[in-house]
Amino acid sequence: MKILLAGGAGFIGSHTVVELIQAGHEPVVVDNLYNSNRKVFERLKAITGKDVCFYEADVCDAQAMDDIFAREHFDAVIQFAGYKAVPESVRESVKYYRNNLDTTLTLLECMQRHGVTRIVFSSSATVYGPIEESPLVETMPSAGPTNPYAWSKYMNEVILRDAVVSNPGWSVALLRYFNPIGAHESGLIGENPLGIPNNLMPYVTQVAVGKLPHLNINGTDFPTPDGTGVRDYIHVVDLARGHVAACDYLFDHTGCEVINLGTGVGYSVMDVVNTFERVNELTLEKVIAPRRPGDMASYYSDPTKAKNLLGWQTEKTLDDMCRDSWRWQKNNPNGYED
Repeated sequence: MKILLAGGAGFIGSHTVVELIQAGHEPVVVDNLYNSNRKVFERLKAITGKDVCFYEADVCDAQAMDDIFAREHFDAVIQFAGYKAVPESVRESVKYYRNNLDTTLTLLECMQRHGVTRIVFSSSATVYGPIEESPLVETMPSAGPTNPYAWSKYMNEVILRDAVVSNPGWSVALLRYFNPIGAHESGLIGENPLGIPNNLMPYVTQVAVGKLPHLNINGTDFPTPDGTGVRDYIHVVDLARGHVAACDYLFDHTGCEVINLGTGVGYSVMDVVNTFERVNELTLEKVIAPRRPGDMASYYSDPTKAKNLLGWQTEKTLDDMCRDSWRWQKNNPNGYED
């Protein structure tokens, strides 16, 4: 299959490129490099031995996308394109809604014009909203997203569900990610966030490499075994393989499916920190800080549907996630700028 990865030069997209190639597919990446780096393609060639077809373009640019669709004749689309920082989405909500909805709408219009009927959407567990009940199952009603980033994911899910109603022959998979961490075992590609990281693992690795002075442990009084928040951390390689499985599934099915991609295991903040220190033989400077507004005690997936529908389940351990994250950061302290 020839598969378009819209926004495919980023953290999850680049790992998905590797897994698609290894599965025998032909990925084509379109990215405006807003939150990614051109040098990733040199790294992808080093890992896969192949030159990855790349178009530098904005997925919101309908003419550019029409030209690419006409040239490449895609079999399927994976939609990664979108802004993703929750705090920034609160500060710049209009920017987030405009970009994150426009990318999907532009892709859907191009797909209609060019007869492409399969799309995998990069969604998020944040669409469930503040549900104090885990594991989270796809049939649960949303309690309402709590920020513009999450709302944009929810709105895109609604748009894609309605697209299938209008086009019954279409195949759509809405993949709700939990907490992707880790990196490719080569240490050549990994997470490269803009500015100070918002998520736990890149913050941990930047403290370990000396870019940040200490790690804030936000809340130690949650009703969890060790008092710190519990989340479902998934290795990015497992997550990438979930996209390959979803693409394969769409070739034999029509309709729209919502699918959790997670381990089904809740790890606390201290589980992650302690594991990171143990497997990498490091000690981090830590500061106990208050809870952040809106943080929930426990939030993890039920991945049963992914196993039953896609034949997919995670293989990487928390040790793998911590070891691979540190290998990437240690080898690339300034990301792709090294």
